[in-house]
Amino acid sequence: MAKPKRIGILTSGGDCAGLNAVIRAAVYRAQGTYGWEVMGIRQATHGLMLRPPSATPLTIEKVDPILTAGGTILGTTNKGDPFAFPMADGSVQDRSQEIIDGYHELGLDALIGIGGDGSLAILRRLAVQGNLNLVGVPKTIDNDVGSTDLSIGFDTAVNIATEALDRLHFTAASHSRVMILEVMGRDAGHIALHAGIAGGADVILIPEIPYSLDSICQKIEDLQHQGKNYCLVIVAEAVRTGAGETVMTTNQLGQSRLGGIGHYLADRISEASGAETRVTVLGHIQRGGTPSSVERLIGSAFGVAAVDLIADGKFDQMVTWRNRHVESVPIAEAIAQYKGVDTNDILVKTARSMGICLGD
Repeated sequence: MAKPKRIGILTSGGDCAGLNAVIRAAVYRAQGTYGWEVMGIRQATHGLMLRPPSATPLTIEKVDPILTAGGTILGTTNKGDPFAFPMADGSVQDRSQEIIDGYHELGLDALIGIGGDGSLAILRRLAVQGNLNLVGVPKTIDNDVGSTDLSIGFDTAVNIATEALDRLHFTAASHSRVMILEVMGRDAGHIALHAGIAGGADVILIPEIPYSLDSICQKIEDLQHQGKNYCLVIVAEAVRTGAGETVMTTNQLGQSRLGGIGHYLADRISEASGAETRVTVLGHIQRGGTPSSVERLIGSAFGVAAVDLIADGKFDQMVTWRNRHVESVPIAEAIAQYKGVDTNDILVKTARSMGICLGD
């Protein structure tokens, strides 16, 4: 009798809703259909650096309750490139071989890596260097991984942003204010565009479409002439200032992150139009909470498909969701195709047709 396969699964990069649905489905398929062992690797590639590697056996009984749980039961990290890993003494070391050795120490026959374009690029480089059998699953709330219509985390993030807009309508109307909602979007405006339309925003600002303050103020004035005493603005965090600068915040450790464009716009709009402005920054709220039904469905389909790729011996592939089907493409092809908002996209046309100001 052939030895049962042992596969590993890890979540890498930022957390989001829907990750546990992928893990759960992968375990159900691997163990229930193929009789394989599944090892959940803790804290992504950091878990493979440890000796012994930090991993836990995953069974159907263990993962059955996690479908509705947010985040990831395995933990994750978006720090420390293993090819240039920052050490405690300030030096930088290549620790890639430690990860490869950890894969072999666990006796893995294949690895499912759930991550965005950056995480998948690192995992693929490790797989090529160590001759590891890798299958990828796309995960990013920004939905900017190429070759797939949907990535894990996006739908829930949109739902949360939409709900925030729903709530802001009432307080904005009560006080005759311009309410600005700043949402995530490292390079792409998909969350802002989708939620802006679904949540009835008056102004949607995304990094793919340049804006002018005059256009925004004109929209506010037009709304007032139409008898609407308030304005809702949704802006992606990657939108730049009028001078073309990226707005960043720096914490006490000196680490810089995107954020602050909402407050920048609030000050400029108030100065230019005289409107009273308020800002809400959703931040990591978009990553947390219960995954949407779409997230659970897509995540389950991805988990099953990833295991089936391993069963078929098809490695260096990423599962994708296109035209209501799960397909697969080479990981290199997927991460090479960055997917921002196409300015000719149907949703851009829809927004314009509904009188939503896109800032231009």
